[in-house]
Amino acid sequence: MMSLPDSLIKPVQKFLAYLESERRYSPLTVEGYQRSLQQQAELLVSMNISDWRQASLDDLRQLAMRLNRQKLSASSIANKLSALRSFYQYLLEQGQIKANPARSLSAPKQGRPLPKNLDVDTLNQLLNIDDESPLGRRDAAIMELFYASGLRLAELCSLDLKDIDLQRRELKVLGKGRKERLVPFGRKAQQALQEWFKVRGQLCPIGEKAVFVSKRQTRMTTRSVQQRLNVWAQRQQLGNHVNPHKLRHSFATHMLESSGDLRVVQELLGHANLSTTQVYTHLDFQHLAKVYDAAHPRAKRSK
Repeated sequence: MMSLPDSLIKPVQKFLAYLESERRYSPLTVEGYQRSLQQQAELLVSMNISDWRQASLDDLRQLAMRLNRQKLSASSIANKLSALRSFYQYLLEQGQIKANPARSLSAPKQGRPLPKNLDVDTLNQLLNIDDESPLGRRDAAIMELFYASGLRLAELCSLDLKDIDLQRRELKVLGKGRKERLVPFGRKAQQALQEWFKVRGQLCPIGEKAVFVSKRQTRMTTRSVQQRLNVWAQRQQLGNHVNPHKLRHSFATHMLESSGDLRVVQELLGHANLSTTQVYTHLDFQHLAKVYDAAHPRAKRSK
């Protein structure tokens, strides 16, 4: 642990005592504040700042960026900066500073890591299920429908029989914000659903509305669907983790690569904003450049 000057140590010690005695914070919470402020005091020293009162908003922004470069999670950085804001508010209330420089400080934005999509060959390996049991047919229908429609996990689990039109190959989906949308699906998913419906009665009682039911004869939970996907990833020897979000991401990526129509993919995914789809369905630059060169009148090279 770095040796720190008293001008950085003593104000923190008084603040921690205040949290413990006046605010009645638990010892565990106080210890968390202590660790956080210790780390940030060390960063200030590395920036040639030896007194909390010397730090400006720009200095604290630089401190936040240094925390960001340590590859901490977004929530961890937010917690540390929250402790810093509380500490500076204490100094303000004690009359040691005239303004709280950390008041408007926010954590650096971090992009959400996207799941890697499965390539077409890997998906074919996953979906090539040779199991005619009721559970096998059910799981095949689940995975085919995920990849065919790009549904969210909760959307798939909440599907009722009335929401599926097998003849038209359409789903009526209630998405986020209780917004309803129609989603098409292909022949492979249609066939898988037909096979599942032939044996569905063996797993559920008459009158059950849910499309997908468990061995307990009730609607499948999100957790049970996730577990079944992992079971099949192992059985099909994929060698990597498979989850519903990865299938949704694969659907979106493959649709966008084939069609290039971002608006259609946005509608299929049920995204309110196009910007969400742009992040979610990332394309590599070479593919974008290839489409651009082929499509834009001014991009075509003369021969």
